[in-house]
Amino acid sequence: MIERDKLKNIIETIGIKKIILMLALGIFLILFSFPSASKTQKKQKETTISQEDSTDVYVKKQEQRLVRALKQVEGVGKVKVMITVKSSTESVINKDSPYEESTNEKEKTVKEGEETILVEENGKKVPYVIKKIEPEVEGVVVVAQGGGNDVVSRNIVEAVSVLFHISSYKVKVLKMEDLK
Repeated sequence: MIERDKLKNIIETIGIKKIILMLALGIFLILFSFPSASKTQKKQKETTISQEDSTDVYVKKQEQRLVRALKQVEGVGKVKVMITVKSSTESVINKDSPYEESTNEKEKTVKEGEETILVEENGKKVPYVIKKIEPEVEGVVVVAQGGGNDVVSRNIVEAVSVLFHISSYKVKVLKMEDLK
């Protein structure tokens, strides 16, 4: 242990303000040097959200494109659209399948395996994605001002069926409420 006189002498030479400042700085560094659990949880949530977001972005984009197209059709008027999908966006990754075959006098050996090909992206190794399979449209609801007209409704159903390769029974057209 340091003697009281030596401790007093050190405090006087350094100064009480500097000692308090060093203690505060030390506590600050200790508190912020440990990774917080919230940062780890936040990164995990970002990964999950990004997977969900890709599907949501796809659906919103398709809804906007459909609204723009239907607005151009005679008799439709104002229009709102809701699209449901069967699954989320799926990524197909590239895999290498090495194949080795060796034969001896007595036996034949075949080695097959599968290895995922990784690429570096933003300093991280991630699987190489060959293609992305967009979600399959399951159903569409169209609310339009002209939805009460049979001809307009039939035209909307046919257009949606063709655009999304779905059966006509998966498309519902409703008349938009008149707001006066």
